[in-house]
Amino acid sequence: MLLYLFTIKPFSMKQLIQSYKTGELGVFEVPAPVCGENGVLVKTKTSLVSAGTEKMIVDLAKKSLVGKAKARPDLVKQVVNKMKQEGVMNTLEKVFTKLDTPIPLGYSCVGEVVQVGSKVSGVSVGDRVACGGAGYANHSEINYVPRNLFVKVPENVSDADASFVTVGSIALQGIRQTAPTLGEKIVVMGLGLLGQITVQLLKANGCKVLGTDFDPRKLELAKKLGADEVCAPNEVIEKANLFTNGNGADAVVIAASTSSNQPIMDAGEIARMKARVVVVGLVGMDIPRNEYYKKELELKLSMAYGPGRYDPKYEEQGIDYPFAHVRWTEQRNFEAFLDLVEEGKITPSEMVTHEYDFEKALSAYDLLEGKIQEDYLGILLKYKDNVELKSELVKISDAVVKSDALNIGLIGAGNFTKSVIIPNLKKVGNTNFVGLCTATGVSAHSTGNKHDFKYITTDYLELLNNNEINTVFITTRHNDHGEKVLNALKAGKHVFVEKPLAIHEQELEQIKEFYQSDVSKPVLQVGYNRRFAPLVEEMKKAVGDLPMSINYRVNAGVIPQDVWVQDPQVGGGRILGEVCHFIDTCTYLTGSIPESVHATCVTKPDQSIPDEDNVSIVVKYKNGSTAVINYYAYGNNQLSKEYIELFAPDIAMRMDNFRILEIFKGAKSSKFKNANQDKGFKGEFKSLVSAVKNGDLAISFEELYTTSKVTFAVLESLKSGELQKL
Repeated sequence: MLLYLFTIKPFSMKQLIQSYKTGELGVFEVPAPVCGENGVLVKTKTSLVSAGTEKMIVDLAKKSLVGKAKARPDLVKQVVNKMKQEGVMNTLEKVFTKLDTPIPLGYSCVGEVVQVGSKVSGVSVGDRVACGGAGYANHSEINYVPRNLFVKVPENVSDADASFVTVGSIALQGIRQTAPTLGEKIVVMGLGLLGQITVQLLKANGCKVLGTDFDPRKLELAKKLGADEVCAPNEVIEKANLFTNGNGADAVVIAASTSSNQPIMDAGEIARMKARVVVVGLVGMDIPRNEYYKKELELKLSMAYGPGRYDPKYEEQGIDYPFAHVRWTEQRNFEAFLDLVEEGKITPSEMVTHEYDFEKALSAYDLLEGKIQEDYLGILLKYKDNVELKSELVKISDAVVKSDALNIGLIGAGNFTKSVIIPNLKKVGNTNFVGLCTATGVSAHSTGNKHDFKYITTDYLELLNNNEINTVFITTRHNDHGEKVLNALKAGKHVFVEKPLAIHEQELEQIKEFYQSDVSKPVLQVGYNRRFAPLVEEMKKAVGDLPMSINYRVNAGVIPQDVWVQDPQVGGGRILGEVCHFIDTCTYLTGSIPESVHATCVTKPDQSIPDEDNVSIVVKYKNGSTAVINYYAYGNNQLSKEYIELFAPDIAMRMDNFRILEIFKGAKSSKFKNANQDKGFKGEFKSLVSAVKNGDLAISFEELYTTSKVTFAVLESLKSGELQKL
């Protein structure tokens, strides 16, 4: 009996979700996250609604399409460039899919640990922890939180105070950038939550503080929390002059949230020579050079919670920075903030104006949007202690599953899956979307409802145990592929997996061993779509089985080192993760199996991307054909991405980016043109439906296996400099 039959079933829970497309908010039942090895599951007690950050997100989501475009002109430019390369319809489909992405709100909470990951130490079930991080510390009954984004809460700190841990750490990181010294006179612009905490932190540092805000009630609160002087923004120049005895402020901390450039301008005017200006809030950044230049001001931007933010290795994988070299990280700022709360130096409860039961969370956002006409600052959501956690798949539809169709269990629902795979599956027909598994309940709920899945979950093993599902699609990160493919095959499911088949040779050999065994073998297909592209099929039809030479040029574009694809343990790098596409296409065109491979790459001093991202590969086939694959990350994206030239006896052809094909054969020539790219996605799914129905693989297992072996051989050839025989 397989191991997956004994795993802990996922819970269902409630979570606050907003549609980025429509702006609609709601509390929905979704699958709870699975506890990963590098984190904990936390049952939420209290979460903080960030009046500044969350209002900005909510307001943007509620804007029209034109309003969203005006807010993000950088993204509009990317869309226009993509239209030139892929065609209008293909691009628009991807854009609208992206817009339809749900938003999990919240980034600061406190709760009780209910599960602990296998690689986490120092915390036990039942411990009370404060959690931070967008996408982790959500307004949700259960949250999965990686080990570097939570800390234990001191016994004497209340749930309400501990729920401020994220906003407190943002303020604390701003203080660290300011580097105040005892007795300095510092101006704090903006007295929302960030500003109020900043005032208290500066007072704890022995500073004199002048706070500014338009709201008289916030000025009054800042005075109560320790500010020496307060004033309205239009009075700050005069007031700061008096406050500093005409010397100018030693530092200015901008904690306001406004598109206006006025805070930056005022900060330059009220600062002394060689003072520091630290931007913590979201404000206009058109720097008045003359003022800043003459005073030689030091302008700093504070990076949210501290070092570790935006680093996936720190936040997702739990890899900490050395204490001696990086004293203050996100997590260490969390700890320091809670220590200050315990000592009474910071009093978050003084800033709480509203509390709502989680079931009435929408009232909090009515408050932010002005539908409830009340003054607000700190808003807390309170959760029931007796939350019933149901151990089951979440059923969201009564759709009837037909046994003679492709009944799909989908694992993973990223942008590519939603914009390419699902739409093309729908075009094929005779498919049923039965079960959906994603990493978060938010994406499962959104995608599941939109595409009428019957069940949603966050545990893929649930799909393997579901008898209504006959075919599993695996579209997760690359390091998951090998294990999930093998488990799905052993469970008797047909499998479609996005490339690559596996990023570890051991897993590849285990899949091969399964296919060589005597057990019944379900269909296995890898997402090598290009061989099903109409123009590539035309090329194959024209050349037949003649020996040939192929030149395949790929203008791939740069993927930075910190993107998961480049991580050898997660994405495997671009040779394993993408070059496999082009190897398969050449194998299809030649109609033969590779027998050897040699590779070389550009050696460069700039290591912003790996050398192997600019590589030339020569593949020799058993039928005498050759293929040269030139894969370039460096280059200019104005040039089309993929270009194939093919030469055979009395035949020459060229294909440009799946939109134009020219064939020269004998004395004749022919030309094919597509308005939009067709990379063969619909064709590959039609072939899958046929394969499941007839029991024949659309791509032979030998080809699937050998393509992966070639990619491993490319890496070995780059390392050794030698030809690799297969």
